[in-house]
Amino acid sequence: MHRQYYGSIIDGKELPAGRAAVMDSIDPATGEVLAHIQRADQAIVDEAVASSERAVPAWRDADGAERGRAMLRLADLIMQNMDLLAYLESVDNGKPLREAQGDVRLAAGYYAYYGGVADKIHGETVPLGPGFHSYTRVEPYGVTAHIVPWNAALQQTARGVAPAIAGGNTAVVKPAEDTSMAVVEFARLAIEAGIPPGVVNVVTGLGDEAGARLVQHPGVRRIAFTGSVPTGQSVLRASATHLSPVTLELGGKSPNIVFADADLDAAAVGSLAAINFNAGQVCMAGSRLLVHSSVHDEFVERLAALDRQVGLGRGLDNPDMGPITTEKQYRKILDYLEIGRAEGAEAVVGGGAAHVDGLESGRFVQPTVFVNVRNDMRIAKEEIFGPVLSVIPFDDEDEAVSIANDTPYGLTAGLWTTDLSRAHRVAARIDAGQVSVNNYFAGGIRTPFGGYKMSGFGREKGPDAVYHYLQTKTVSIQL
Repeated sequence: MHRQYYGSIIDGKELPAGRAAVMDSIDPATGEVLAHIQRADQAIVDEAVASSERAVPAWRDADGAERGRAMLRLADLIMQNMDLLAYLESVDNGKPLREAQGDVRLAAGYYAYYGGVADKIHGETVPLGPGFHSYTRVEPYGVTAHIVPWNAALQQTARGVAPAIAGGNTAVVKPAEDTSMAVVEFARLAIEAGIPPGVVNVVTGLGDEAGARLVQHPGVRRIAFTGSVPTGQSVLRASATHLSPVTLELGGKSPNIVFADADLDAAAVGSLAAINFNAGQVCMAGSRLLVHSSVHDEFVERLAALDRQVGLGRGLDNPDMGPITTEKQYRKILDYLEIGRAEGAEAVVGGGAAHVDGLESGRFVQPTVFVNVRNDMRIAKEEIFGPVLSVIPFDDEDEAVSIANDTPYGLTAGLWTTDLSRAHRVAARIDAGQVSVNNYFAGGIRTPFGGYKMSGFGREKGPDAVYHYLQTKTVSIQL
């Protein structure tokens, strides 16, 4: 179902292979080459930005309802192409097919949601007093850049592009070099939906080439980046050249707290979903599990029993867990497993590479649960981005909050309790952009999402995300 070549999409057309060098997209389950991806150079990035600049006036001045209708058509087309897009995400990323299908539904949901917002964007009147009429206008920045990670390329593209274009901006997307295929197909669907050429362009290529040029380009007026802290810092430094505002959604080392009064069966299932979803390659993964000491041993036994049942395999076969997407990430996770043992932690389940029959070249890691972990260990402090869980005991609520907040990150948190007062009290004390109670992945398109501290700044999702892509102008008239 995939093509052999995927090129950048500019002005509604895919650039031919001869325009630039190519790079390989690798199936993480087999190690085989899936397709050749165009390695966009500076000239291609400049061409994409120029195209999006040309598209700004007409798209900006279009009636909001017109923009919204085009976005709703795009949402429908994404759903109509579910099989193709989910296949591409699964084979490119390695994630189970059902998770890829969820990503496609979520991507369509973003365009449907913000398509409905597009004609409801407006300023306010300001009461200056007799003799004056003052009001505000909200106006798009112009060209926006979206640097997208490899763990959920299609839906994370939608998370930034949908609110940006709903507000009248145009967008240039640079997907991760490892997972570009579905994003290229999405750009083709945008044209089919009636979104004018240049409103959404895609440049494929390497981060330190195409990505670096894009965030430094003087024609880019706003940037959204999702990825690692070091790369996010580089993006922020580059944006200072032209003072382009940035939304950063970076890493996490999120705490997931289980109190003694929790429904332990539900908490065990939810806690493993929090770390094993997408093989742990999720920025908001619940990688630090804080468990009350009175139920610690019992709870660890439940976790180990569940993890031993996790089946690994090729994403298209819909296993419980797929492979690790990139070779670099695979090696990093294996290194951290060794670091954990060297620090004195014990793997009660997992702890190494996994071998799947018939997939000897696949990048598979056993789901792992470490005990005897202290919060000052590297496996508890540093983002691993894999199915590696560190279990840390606590004795009371204050200690749980102290351990939870003892991290440079602050993306998300979970807590499990049947005490309603405790739920509200602890949620208020946690340093994180979102807290889920008795369900780790609560929230959705309608709820704001973003981090505290080193997890970044700015908010995506929800109705306010559109206003991150708008500037406010005040007009005051003496009557």
